[in-house]
Parts: sequence; C-alpha cells; structure tokens
Amino acid sequence: MPAGLPESLPGSHGGGDHDLPRATARLQLHPGFTFADAAAVVDYYAALGVSHLYLSPVCGARPGSTHGYDVTDFTRVRDELGGEPGLKALAGRARAAGLGLVLDIVPNHMAADPTHNHWWRDVLTHGRASRCAASFDIDWTPRDPALHGKVLLPMLGQSYWDTLVAGELQWVPASADDAAHLRYFEHSLPLAPGSVDAAAATQPGWYDPTQAEGRTRLHALLERQHYRLAWWRTAAAALNWRRFFEISDLVGVREEDPQVFDAVHALVFRLLREGWIDGVRVDHVDGLADPAGYCRRLRAELDRHAAARPPLLRLAHPWLVVEKILGPRERLAPDWQVDGTTGYDFMDDVAAVLHDGNGEAPLGALWASASGDARPYAAHVAAARRQVLERHLVTEYEGAAACLHDCAKQEPGTRDLTRAALRRALAALMAAVPVYRSYFDAQPGARDASAAQADDVMLDQAMQAARTGLAPDEAVALAFIDGCLRTPAPPDSETGVLRRRLQQLMPALAAKAGEDTAFYRYGRLLSRNEVGSDPGTLALPPAQFHARMAARRQACPHAMLATATHDHKRGEDTRMRLAVLSEMPDAWADAVAAWELACAPLLSTLPQAPDPGDRLMLYQTLVGAWPMEDIGKPAGSNTVDAFLERVSAWQLKAIREAKRHGNWTCPDAAYEAACEGFLRAIAADWPLGVLAHIGQFAQHIAVAGAVNGLAQVLVQLTAPGIPDRYQGCEGWDLSLVDPDNRRPPDFAQLRARLGCSAGWAHWLAHWRDGRIKQQLIRQVLAVRRAHPRLFADGQYGVLAAQGELVPQVLAFARTADAHQAITVVTRLAATQVDPTMPRIPPAGWGDTTLTVGAPQPSRWTDALTGHVLDAPMGRLRLREVLGGLPVALLLRQP
Repeated sequence: MPAGLPESLPGSHGGGDHDLPRATARLQLHPGFTFADAAAVVDYYAALGVSHLYLSPVCGARPGSTHGYDVTDFTRVRDELGGEPGLKALAGRARAAGLGLVLDIVPNHMAADPTHNHWWRDVLTHGRASRCAASFDIDWTPRDPALHGKVLLPMLGQSYWDTLVAGELQWVPASADDAAHLRYFEHSLPLAPGSVDAAAATQPGWYDPTQAEGRTRLHALLERQHYRLAWWRTAAAALNWRRFFEISDLVGVREEDPQVFDAVHALVFRLLREGWIDGVRVDHVDGLADPAGYCRRLRAELDRHAAARPPLLRLAHPWLVVEKILGPRERLAPDWQVDGTTGYDFMDDVAAVLHDGNGEAPLGALWASASGDARPYAAHVAAARRQVLERHLVTEYEGAAACLHDCAKQEPGTRDLTRAALRRALAALMAAVPVYRSYFDAQPGARDASAAQADDVMLDQAMQAARTGLAPDEAVALAFIDGCLRTPAPPDSETGVLRRRLQQLMPALAAKAGEDTAFYRYGRLLSRNEVGSDPGTLALPPAQFHARMAARRQACPHAMLATATHDHKRGEDTRMRLAVLSEMPDAWADAVAAWELACAPLLSTLPQAPDPGDRLMLYQTLVGAWPMEDIGKPAGSNTVDAFLERVSAWQLKAIREAKRHGNWTCPDAAYEAACEGFLRAIAADWPLGVLAHIGQFAQHIAVAGAVNGLAQVLVQLTAPGIPDRYQGCEGWDLSLVDPDNRRPPDFAQLRARLGCSAGWAHWLAHWRDGRIKQQLIRQVLAVRRAHPRLFADGQYGVLAAQGELVPQVLAFARTADAHQAITVVTRLAATQVDPTMPRIPPAGWGDTTLTVGAPQPSRWTDALTGHVLDAPMGRLRLREVLGGLPVALLLRQP
C-alpha cells in the first residue's frame, strides 16, 4: 500500500461502474496555485459533492507556465507545483476526503525548448543520431536542401545575420557544471560534439560576435550544428517539424512509435498502478498520427496497470476521455475504446436547446445589416480555411502539396499532375471538410464498420463540394488526393506517410480557421460561437435534444459533460444571458439602433472607427459579461474599470484572431487603437451615457439569463454522462475567452457561501450573488451520490408537457429498476419571467401540466425543496413543480 493513501478507495465497491467518477471538478494548476493550494480546497469540493478532482497537466513544463501544456519532461512531476511529493500529498488528502484524481495528459506535443526540454536538447546536440530523434515528428530531408539533417529553430527576434551583428548570440565556454554552449538571452543552445574550434578553449574572444573575425567563426560554428537558427517569422513557411496548430515552439511527438509511447506514459502508468490517480483526459487526440490506435493502446495499458494496484485500491476500469471535437452528426467510434469525449458536444447541445429558433431570421438580418455581410457561417469558415492555409499553416500546406507531387510523379498515370494543380485541389478539399479530421488507415477492414462508412460518406461529400469550380486538371488532382487518403498503404510507406500528413493537417486547419478565426468574424449571436458548436445553428428543438441524449445514453453513457472549460470562448452564464437575445431579437435590434444613434457623433470624430460588425460583437460582449452586481453606484467605479479592462483584452484578441485588421504576427496598431478608443469613449460619461444604457439592458435580461443558467446546470448534472464543474463556476460564470476564463476563483467566498443555510427562498431573492446556483449544484450532487446507478446507467426517457407554456419546459426521466428521477427545467422564459427573480411566477404557468407516467396516481418528492407533489392520473401541475424555483429534480416515492 503506497504511504499516504487510505486503505481503500472511499465509496468503492470493488470495480465496475464504481470505478468511474460521479462528478469531477477541474482545477488549473500553475506556480500560483500548486498541489498544496489544491489540497487546501479538497474539503470544499468534498462538501460540494464531486467525486474526483480533475487536474490540468502536472508533468514538467516551461518555468512559469500558467497552463502546463508546454511539457518539457514527461518523466517528472513539475517541481513548481510541488513535485511528486506534493502530488502524492494532494492525492492522500483527497482520498481521505473521499475524492480521487484524474490527470490531463498531453501526448501530442512538447515545448521546443532547447534549455529545459532535455529530449529536444539531445536532438539539437546529436541530430538524427540522437537517442531522442524518433520522439519528434521531424522531416530530416525537407524540400530545402540546406535543412537536410538539421532542425529549424525559428526563435530569433530578428534575422539571423542581424542577430549575429547585434551580438545577441554569446559563446559560453565549458565550466565544471556545464558543457560549452551558446547563450541567446534566456536560452541555452547546445553544441554538437567536436564542432567547437580547439582555439576557443584558450582564446576567450575566438567567437566574439562584435568582431568581424569572431562573427565569421561563430557563423561557421553554427553551420556545423544539427540545427539552424532563424528569425521567428520564418516558421510559418519553413519549419521542418510538426507543430501544435501554428504555435512554433511546441513540437509534435510521435506516439505511433511504441518506445516513444512507453516513455511518454511511464509516469502516468506508475501513478495509476500505485493508486495515486484513477483516470486520464487526453489532450488534442486528433493531432496524433493514429488517434484510434493510440486510444486502444492507452486503454489496454491503463487496464493492465490498474490490475496491478494494491488489492484495496483495485480499479477495473480507469476512466479515459479524449478531447475530441465532434462535427454535426459525427459520432465517436466505439473501437477507440474510450469512455467518451471531454464534453464539448454536450456543451453545444444543452446550450442550443436553451436558444429560441424563432430568433434566427431577425438576428441574421441584424447581423447582415450591421456587418454588410449576409454570408452564412459556413462561407466564413471556407474563406478562413483558405486564408489560414495560405498565410498561417504554410509549411504544413506546402509540404503536403510537395509530397503529393512527389507521389504523383512516381506513376505514369499521374505524373502529368502539376504541383500547382495539386495545391489548388488540396486547398479546395481542405476548405470543404466538415469535421476536424478523417481517420483512414492501413487496415480499413479492421475499423468499426459504421465509423469507416461515416468517413467514406464525409469524404465523398467533401470531394463533391471541392470539385465545384476546379479546372479539369485540378479535378483530376482532387481524385488523386482522394486515393491517397483512402489508400490502405502501410504507415511507413511513402503513401502511408502522405495519408498521415494530410490527416494531421486537418485538425490544425479546422481549429485555426473555425474557432480561432471565423468565430471572430461571424457575430449573429456570440453565445453560439463556442468550442464544439456550429455558430450557423442557432437553436436545437427539444425533440432533437432528447434524441441526442438518448443516443448518448446508449453510445457513451460515461462521457464527460462540460458546460465551461479552460478553453471556452465565453463563460457558461455569459452564453446563457446572450441566449435570451434569441427570444427577443426585435428588442435587441432596437437597443443596438439606439446605441448606434447615440454613438454617431463620437464615431464622426474618431480618426478611424471600428467596423459596424465589430461594434455589434462588442455590444454583445458587454451585455453578456456585465457583472451581476449593481456597478452603477459611485462605489462601483473600480468594478467598472476592472470590467472594461477585461473587455478590452477580449477586444484585442478578437481583432487579431479575426485576421481582417492585422493578426498576432502583424497587428494593425491603428485599428486596435480605434477600437480601444471607442470602448473607452462610450464609458467616458459613466455612470451616464451609452455604457450605462448597455448596462441597464444587461440587467434587464440578466434574470432570464439566470433562469437559463440554472436550467443548464441541472440538465448537466442529471443527463447521461459524468458532469465536470470548471473551477469557480459554482457561482455565476460571466467570463470571456482566455486568459479571462483562467482567473483564480475566490475559494474563501465560495466556501463561505456553500455553508449558507438560509434556504431556497432567501437564495432565490438574492439570486445575483450566485448562492442559488452553488446550492443547486451541491444538492443535486448529493442526489447523485445517494443514487449512483440511477444517474450512471439509468434509462433516458422523454416527458411531454401539455398546456399554454409547453415551449417553456424541458423534462426527462432517468430510470433504473424501481427508481426514477425527473429533471424539469424552465426554458425560453424571457417574456414570462418574474422581473425580480429567476422564475416564472406560479400563476404564469396556468394550466400547463407534465405527464410523468401512466394515467394513474403517483407521488413525487422534489429533491431540492423537499416538497411532496401528487400526480393525479399521472400528471403534475407545473405551477406546483416550478412555482418556487425555475428547476426541479423529482424522485418518485415507492
């Protein structure tokens, strides 16, 4: 038994479904919030009712990293977090309180850090002969002959020669502690064995870059290295190794190599085997060469190591979920052998069902009028994909086109295909792929039949769309690309490598063109511009939502259910407030028109004005993220300033991500200043003026937004799957995109509020402080703890309402054996909501009823309030069910 752990898993009953989390709480670890800090909030989360803490990456990372996804050492627990002793102390504290741990792991990439990543440093030192060369996805024979056998290091702040002339590269002779190396600011660059001139040991100025001769010698020394230093701006077009998206200091890892897989996961497997952790979340699985094969091997290894745990810590089925964004109608293949995704798909479904589809046309008309662009979202994505290929993922795109040309030249039937034709055909196809990626491999017959068919259908449709507008030679080139993707060639063959390269380009392009570009160009309603969502789909009818939940219950009943993450674009309650606009598009259009009219004099005086579309997205952001508390009072000026700083940071990121007025590498300073000036100008007359009017509108719809927020939480906690509560979101989450969504929670306040026993009437009356949401979470998690099988495996059933407010209710049942729970939530309540508190007044429900079973009497207890409700003839009156709170969780009495 590992020291520091209790003698058994709290709540464990010897494997099976009891191995799975009941609910998780995501914590963001960093040097300012370490394992010790996490241990200090264990009691809070135990009282809240989760079963597991779900930790951000814990492996060695760049010093000071605020997220841990820039891994430098897979073999060690990060010292800045407290090292392995700190992790074990946290695990022990958690176990004593009845909680387990789930780790977020990052197999796809590492930090390309020559100083702190010893695997990468070894490659830079020894090149292709390095013991770590196979760990990284490096093209040792790229198109540029000057890079053969070398690794491009695009880390210089200016051109290579200007860097040498400026003396920024310094020779550091060998010492007792370190070998001779070069220093570039904080970076230490290793030198190949035998590459240093013997004279350098006795002549200190031998490599002095301030002298012409020294500079020449330093250049010659660098030419003898296994890497080539370059200006950072060369990365997009010249890099010869796979990177994470377009981040040129994160290098791809080759998990398809068994030895690399073993080295990357050794620490995780040991922690699992010893009983310190209970499951893993896999980051960006789509970036890997073979996601399905990786997942199957990971499942086998997790199960094998779990079987070797101490008897009292037995774990038959470690939880395994993957960060995988599913496209419309896409399903996770069962032969991956994972428990499901990390929940972006659920986040999309639950948000969409709380939007009103009747708002689609008027909101679309407002956006088209304001932005001057009536194109659908899909057209924005297609245009963004082409731009990203041409300007941002250049090396990946051009490299794939070159490989296609090389393969085509080898066969008489395709040797006439030009690189230009292949390049244009590839761009057309990549613009048309509707999902993150395809999964064609060398053994199509061994794949899950339905998943293989879905890939074939998807590619057929993408090919048909891509063919439109292509010249005859380009259409032939497109057919050739089709064959390269579907080929069963072995993975290490030239065609197999090409197939992998094409499919690994797809997710980077999907992410960068969609959520990191088009999301910031298309602003019909920003609550739908969320990771995992399709902004072109405003709402989801309840019947479709129920169908998806029933399918989830059958296919992946233990997948994660997310409503907020460290990567979300807007907080869960920001989205729910903006969703109200779908119910009142005319009032929203009138408000925007009034603000625009009031801003007209200001806009006429600005040297440059923000685009009307950008202004409309700014108004949405101000309304959605407006603080719950009253910041119109004089004492609220500091709150206003802090709020404007957050919105200003969002606006800058939005401008650069949109890539219409500059981008991150080539910012448009004048336009950014114009947008910042506009934001500050509308706040100049505070607490009067345009900003005050925006705030008044936000407060007006906040109560309906809170109804949506409470509905979203209850559905998340009771739908098929395992809910994850992102840190601090037990209260209202009005955050924006990172880094705003990674601000530290106020755990002292959360702990104090959790201990409040004032009761539902008080919490409802004081709904703005968030206690009502936090207490809802606590009580529902207690019900999940008392009825684990009901929510882990219970059947999912649709319940129908009758009466005048049918559109305002969403209800479903979970059933296991003789136990049954019914979730009832209010939706689309903007016109019926009580203006002072988040509920529809009892009288507002009129004669609306809910059918809960056969036409015979039944009795139910509201697990939240304790109220007993009778259902004569199998029907409940909603004025009784939802008269006190906007949501209810009913348990059937025997």
